[in-house]
Amino acid sequence: MEHSTTWISLIPGLNRLPEHVATSLLVLVLLAVAGQVVKRAIENSSNPLVPDSGFSLRNICEIIIEGALGILKGILGEQAAGYLPLVGSLFFYILTCNLLGVIPGFLPPTSNINTNAAMALIVFFLYNYYGFREHGAGYLKQFAGPLVWLAPLMFVIELFSHAFRPFSLSVRLFGNIFGDHMVLSIFSDLVPVLVPVAFLILGMAVAFIQAFIFAILSSVYIALAVSHEH
Repeated sequence: MEHSTTWISLIPGLNRLPEHVATSLLVLVLLAVAGQVVKRAIENSSNPLVPDSGFSLRNICEIIIEGALGILKGILGEQAAGYLPLVGSLFFYILTCNLLGVIPGFLPPTSNINTNAAMALIVFFLYNYYGFREHGAGYLKQFAGPLVWLAPLMFVIELFSHAFRPFSLSVRLFGNIFGDHMVLSIFSDLVPVLVPVAFLILGMAVAFIQAFIFAILSSVYIALAVSHEH
């Protein structure tokens, strides 16, 4: 559900771009600025290994990254740190896009299928690249299955299965964020006092959960591609 006027549409230059593209650029700028703030906080710290006292952006980011690395190690083992930049970037980007949607006057870029399809295709091409990098041409054996006489059939099935993954990733995220944003918009228009607060809380929960699911599924696809247990 799109509003006739959003904050992005009021910004000269950006209003010439599609709404989801302009908002995506805004998210990239916000994340870049946040990254620089955290980087300077670490560089200016007398002991970078000691967290800041109290509540700070650096502490929040370090807690999230540490938790993400722990989850990734459970999926990818000791290789997890090498894939953290990709999976972590996806998580932070999707989470920021989703959360932007609970702010009146903004449309979350993830409520547009094109944004999600672009991220899903990046994951698709990268996990296959990682698979070939890890196994070489032997990566194709994963498509053949365990039985030689079933290999032709399994190869076709696996091709369709892999081709469906970016579709599944993008549509799942699109459906949940679009639906959540629509519900929030409808109830905000019908009952503008108190009731929208409950949906704002629900919207923030959905924003986190959908970013988490996208990142986890991406990690699982990478783990399957680089695994030697086939």
